[in-house]
Amino acid sequence: MTATDSPRGSDRAQEPVGELVRRASQQLSRLVRDEMRLAQAEMAQKGKRFGRGGGLYGGAGVVGVLALQALVAAGIAGLALVLDVWAAALIVTGILAVIAALLAGLGRQQIGKASPTAPEQTIDSLKADMTEIKERTQR
Repeated sequence: MTATDSPRGSDRAQEPVGELVRRASQQLSRLVRDEMRLAQAEMAQKGKRFGRGGGLYGGAGVVGVLALQALVAAGIAGLALVLDVWAAALIVTGILAVIAALLAGLGRQQIGKASPTAPEQTIDSLKADMTEIKERTQR
């Protein structure tokens, strides 16, 4: 039985160097492709969180502008009438301000979850792969 006829489970020390290099090249290519897929999936997830956070910040801005408009209306109504109209406008302003604060907090939370932007899982996985490759080449 020659080195090329040996079964896969037998000692690989008898295999030709060319076959070992070809197999290592295939495994390295597969490893790089898998790591790229992991990085892509991780960055897509972080992008979604940034999008959600940005949308919530945008919503907070719109509601904040509405709160300012209501506050102006409350000031005008307060000058025009003594109590009833401006008090109602002030209550609406308070409610809008609370909504704006809630949206801003949710937006901040989403952006905080997306940070840092580096694909951490992929970086950790690549470091582990490099350590493994170094250990195996030193044997």
